[in-house]
Amino acid sequence: MPASLSATLSDEGFRLFFPLAAVYAAIFPLLWVLALGFDLPLAHTVPPMIWHAHEMLVGAFGAALIGFLTTAVPEWTDTPPLRGWPLWGLAGLWSAGRVVGALGWDGLSAIGALADLAWMLVLFGYLLHLSIRRRTDRLLAFLFWLGVLIACLVMARGAFLTADIDRAAMAVHLIGYAFLGLLGIALARITVPVTNLVLDPTETSSPFRPHPGRLNLAPGLVAVAIAGQFAGLSPSVTGYLLIAAGAAFMDRVAEAFIGREVARAEILMLAGSSALAGTGLMMAGASALGAPWAEVTGLHVALMGGLGLGVFAVFCIAGQLHTGRPLGLSLPVRMGALALTASVALRIFPDLGVSLPGPLHSAAALTWSGAFLIWTAAYWPAVTAPPSQQSGHLEPKRSGR
Repeated sequence: MPASLSATLSDEGFRLFFPLAAVYAAIFPLLWVLALGFDLPLAHTVPPMIWHAHEMLVGAFGAALIGFLTTAVPEWTDTPPLRGWPLWGLAGLWSAGRVVGALGWDGLSAIGALADLAWMLVLFGYLLHLSIRRRTDRLLAFLFWLGVLIACLVMARGAFLTADIDRAAMAVHLIGYAFLGLLGIALARITVPVTNLVLDPTETSSPFRPHPGRLNLAPGLVAVAIAGQFAGLSPSVTGYLLIAAGAAFMDRVAEAFIGREVARAEILMLAGSSALAGTGLMMAGASALGAPWAEVTGLHVALMGGLGLGVFAVFCIAGQLHTGRPLGLSLPVRMGALALTASVALRIFPDLGVSLPGPLHSAAALTWSGAFLIWTAAYWPAVTAPPSQQSGHLEPKRSGR
């Protein structure tokens, strides 16, 4: 890699980790579905399906999490961003985990687990250090959810090593819920400034102010649902807790009703992320209460749809603002968001008994992968261009809060 490109990619977290996340999110499903036929070459103890879920969460969405926090947290705390070797070090740890996970390499599972645990602990330490240094409580919610994610990862990888498959499957589901908790607090932080930028691009006013009670309701109820799972509550109780968490995500959709600007792609993607996350959680809860579909169907809607669209939206919004450009998405990128949403429908149609011609799982993989490849192609020139003197931001100069 040329020195200039290396320096540019490591100038800010999103420049390095958003492309890594997008490429991995695009390539791994194609390998999993089309090339390997729902199998992994070195998965002998842990079922390939569990490895697949782990890699989409900890692998693809994990890289997105690293990029988001190493970009947004310095802004929130008014501190210099991580640059250079710290970012490459995180990328190295993340990549080591992917070498193991992408192959389902049971024999090196412990090494992959240590690599993934290491980058999560580094992120946790980074946020904790800045919280203490700046004497701020703004990062406590992210610290809490990173702690939950770390605990779920330890539980999952311990079950991998002991071949406790039932426990491994449950722990991977909990990892997904932890990412939904992170999604909830991220949307609470992002939606307000983005909506204000849409309503007033000059940033001289803050016309949109959310209801305070909605800011942390969804992640809070996800935390209650996770606690219920850990406590071993009955399926009916945990089902109702998931429905409540899903309803809280649906409540956030109301924030999108801001007049005609609701048709803006940025607003629709953020609202769509909440809607799919909420729908999926309610479907997972309904499954525990006897609905005629499996819990995994609801999880695909919540994680593949809600979390996936939320990550895609952050990629697009940060790709605009942090490269010195105003909001406004190109037609190919908007088509990518539609392709991602269509991939969710194609994935769950067979589970719901909807019969369409063609291999739907392959179509779902192709449309999902196509969405992230479109983003990579659209934003790679801006991500790899030398940083401008006037960078963008995820929060407006005047928040009005």
